[in-house]
Amino acid sequence: MLKKSLSWISNLLNKREGNYFSKDSSEFERIKALEKILDYKIENPHYYLKALTHRSYIEISSSFEKSNERLEFLGDSVLGMIVAENLFNEYPENDEGFLTKSRSRLVDKEALTEAADRLNLTNLVLYDKRYIRGSTEGLKTIAADCLEALIAAIFLDAGLGEARQFVEDWIIIPNLSLTENGIDKNYKGQLLEYTHANKLSTPLYFVKKEEGPDHNKFFLVEVKIGYKVYGEGKGKSKKSAEQKAAQKALELINSEELVPVNSPSH
Repeated sequence: MLKKSLSWISNLLNKREGNYFSKDSSEFERIKALEKILDYKIENPHYYLKALTHRSYIEISSSFEKSNERLEFLGDSVLGMIVAENLFNEYPENDEGFLTKSRSRLVDKEALTEAADRLNLTNLVLYDKRYIRGSTEGLKTIAADCLEALIAAIFLDAGLGEARQFVEDWIIIPNLSLTENGIDKNYKGQLLEYTHANKLSTPLYFVKKEEGPDHNKFFLVEVKIGYKVYGEGKGKSKKSAEQKAAQKALELINSEELVPVNSPSH
């Protein structure tokens, strides 16, 4: 049913929006840059080119008839669903109030802008600079809107599984660092700070195993400090598994004294 729905939406957007992708060098380079970020082969470039076209650009270019606003609408819904599902599964003991506040924090403009900055997304966005008039807030709004549109493009082109991993890797895990008790849950950050403060080797993460179908894949990751494995973690994305491995490493560190190591093992 999901594949049929995706196909129907894809065909509808193709008919209404048009396939605008050409071998123009700038378009081609933008798609290649996105493929490196997303780490998969883009099948329908026009979704992504549309996602990265702000409405202000339409007024100065005849290349596009419509902006990314329709994709932004869809991406907002996909993002909200993925974030809600993730919070529901990760925090089974927390009440609705905590889940609602956490979701709001993860999908607000600030969180989306930070994710767009990590992706260097504004370097790929088409917009009229006169629209923002040098305003930092204006550029933040454009970046956040384009990120939501990009999520829709991923959903339509590659499916819910890729959209979920993208949201987890770039939005949920980097931003969901505090619980309702104010406890820092960014275990990778804690582990990195600890090793630097104690002149230890930088933690290195290795994927030991991937299992399950594409829509429900699990990763097993181990973290090493020097020559020793200090923890393993399993998650639905590499980032999630890394966080859990780092958590295990911190638990081990709390139970024994680490000896400084000069060179990490690969």
